[in-house]
Amino acid sequence: MKLQKTLFTLLFALAAVASAQEPDFRGIVRSGGQMPSIAVPDIRGLVGTENESTFNTTLWNDLDASGQLRMVSKSFYPRTAPRRAEDIQPTGDNLPVDPGDRGLWLVGWSDPPVSARYLVFGALEQSSDRLVLNGFVYDATLEPVQAAYVFGKRYYGTLDEKGAQTIAHDFSRDILQSLGLGTGLAGSRIYFRSDRSGFPEIWSMDYDGQNLKQHTNYKNIVMTPAVSPDGTRLAFTTFVEGQPKIYIHSLETGRKLTFYNQDASLNTTPDFLADGKSLVYASSMAGPTQLYMADLDGRNLRRISYSRTIDVDPVVNPKTGSQIAFTSGRSGIPQIYLMDIDGANVRKLSGGEGDAVQAAWDPKGEQIAFSWTRGFEPGNYNIFVMNVASQQLVQLTHGAGRNEHPVFSPSGTHIVFDSNRSGGTQLWTMRADGGQPRRLTTQGKNTEPIWAIR
Repeated sequence: MKLQKTLFTLLFALAAVASAQEPDFRGIVRSGGQMPSIAVPDIRGLVGTENESTFNTTLWNDLDASGQLRMVSKSFYPRTAPRRAEDIQPTGDNLPVDPGDRGLWLVGWSDPPVSARYLVFGALEQSSDRLVLNGFVYDATLEPVQAAYVFGKRYYGTLDEKGAQTIAHDFSRDILQSLGLGTGLAGSRIYFRSDRSGFPEIWSMDYDGQNLKQHTNYKNIVMTPAVSPDGTRLAFTTFVEGQPKIYIHSLETGRKLTFYNQDASLNTTPDFLADGKSLVYASSMAGPTQLYMADLDGRNLRRISYSRTIDVDPVVNPKTGSQIAFTSGRSGIPQIYLMDIDGANVRKLSGGEGDAVQAAWDPKGEQIAFSWTRGFEPGNYNIFVMNVASQQLVQLTHGAGRNEHPVFSPSGTHIVFDSNRSGGTQLWTMRADGGQPRRLTTQGKNTEPIWAIR
């Protein structure tokens, strides 16, 4: 097998060497397959408040980034918007002739030129040492006003930019949930490997690339991050002790937690089980690098793969917890395989032409994204998604450099990946259908993203 100089093939080469050595919401779903339209006028303060711009920008971006709504341009909005539920006027003879004056009537938002299905409105207040939002969502197409109510809720945050962002994230999630559209991207974090500090360490950022944070500082090779389902633990591989070992950190305290590494030349590619109580990873402890399962401290070890070649990169079905997808060289070149959690019922998913690596499940446990050189020059990976049940395959990237390490967002609506399409290797997101690619990082080399709930 010809090894390419990528992170995965380095890992595969290491494995080869090691083996040789020894709220109560009303659900409203979209109709006709079309995204519902929504108007989101700027929410102002009843009294003087700071960070209004931060709040409104964050709310708009969260809803827009969800990919689940059609955001109506603010240029079409009436000149005023309601702040309280009692501001909304019933349609009648007092309806202004000028559409620009109809902001307190729901038809002013549902009729042209706005033509929105839903209206978001509210008011920001400063109460003692807290920022308070009274937020509402109404179905602008319904009458009377009482029938149009979708939900209303009060939110609290600190009197700073972070507080404004937090309540905007919370409000956006509730808006999406109230419309039966999932949770969106707000509040989720992307963990990744970056050399921006001089060494490859683990960092994280918000879904939009903001609020960067460094999580490791070993000044050595750190790679293959994984985050527990509840967002409290970070597992990764590090060479800080010489041979690659698995470390686990608490994301709440930042401290290193106890994990017993088996005596092996390689322990790597950890992933948490769906219940968050165990870890699956690859180790060369018994010769060829195989897959093992252990408790979160490394105890209660059991082997779950048995091949005469290299098995690495296990990822557990997050919905059922009963299946593991992984990469194996048992067919001669790396391919994606699937097996039961106990190692039974092994079968190949990828077609066999070219290298297929780096599997990742969608949150529903129905699809797997992976990188594949199928039909391309070796090393020029593109991203594919396969429905596990039907084995229907969709190619998401096409000839835009090398695209690797695809991972679904917690909402399942987007995929984060690394790509050298812009020169250096950076992180990008796209919709789960391959549309709307967006670059997130610019500094250093950034790879191996993991998308977590927080």
